[in-house]
Amino acid sequence: MQPVISVRNLSKVYEGGFQALKDISLDIQRGEIFALLGPNGAGKTTLISIICGIVNPGSGQVLADGFDVVKDFRAARSIIGLVPQELSTDAFESVWNAVSFSRGLYGKPRDDAHIEKVLKALSLWDKRGNRIMELSGGMKRRVLIAKALSHEPKILFLDEPTAGVDVELRRDMWEMVRELRSQGVTIILTTHYIEEAEEMADRIGVINKGELVLVEEKQALMHKLGKKQLTLYLQQPLETIPEALASYPLALSDDGSSLTYTFDVQSEQTGIAEVLRRLNQHGIDFRDLHSSESSLEEIFVNLVHESRKEQA
Repeated sequence: MQPVISVRNLSKVYEGGFQALKDISLDIQRGEIFALLGPNGAGKTTLISIICGIVNPGSGQVLADGFDVVKDFRAARSIIGLVPQELSTDAFESVWNAVSFSRGLYGKPRDDAHIEKVLKALSLWDKRGNRIMELSGGMKRRVLIAKALSHEPKILFLDEPTAGVDVELRRDMWEMVRELRSQGVTIILTTHYIEEAEEMADRIGVINKGELVLVEEKQALMHKLGKKQLTLYLQQPLETIPEALASYPLALSDDGSSLTYTFDVQSEQTGIAEVLRRLNQHGIDFRDLHSSESSLEEIFVNLVHESRKEQA
């Protein structure tokens, strides 16, 4: 299947010599939710801005549904919706007029039924006559999403869509994103909220200092790079881990009441049985145990840390 977005050898150097992107190549499949993660200044917004035709690439090529975003700008832009980070809106316009006008900018014929559907989906229908300046920050962000959806795009970019919004609104947006995906819209999401990617994304890309560190299906990423931990709650606290057990990946809690054993999820042999046997040999008994595995946030932090070490 042809990817809906194809990025090839994309680089960008701004005036002053700052290299925002370094030879990025990436395919995004039709109908998927793709999360792009990275620390501040990693290049996320620059990459999105180039694909959306807001920033010119330095070198390389970007195709959106087969259209070159530079050579076929109008055709490419007509199928893309963008929800930017900034809350800049038409402050004195009504919600209805702002969203309707945005549809017209893309040459789409008037369609009041579609605008009504979008506003209702985003809980903006009761606010349709309000001027945007009268709305709360969360409602203004909903208006940005409505404007991005006004021309029925095939591809929707959400650049930090839930930054600064409350938990309830964030959940509403997640539900809306899933509904759009079910309608065939491809969603590309940048976020600082790792749980957002963990909750919604099909695939995850990690970018750091302008380089694409990794692209992987979410579940495969968590399986491949994740770690599992077994925490043993001890009958009697320990002051230190016995010397004979020093070779095992064991960590003693600050109060000495629990031991945590970390193992690789991909390993055929977890080593748990051996550790339990050795603990028993040393008279270390436990009253309870609990297993857990790495979150996406922990994996992301480790990836960025490793990337920085390699780039240093």
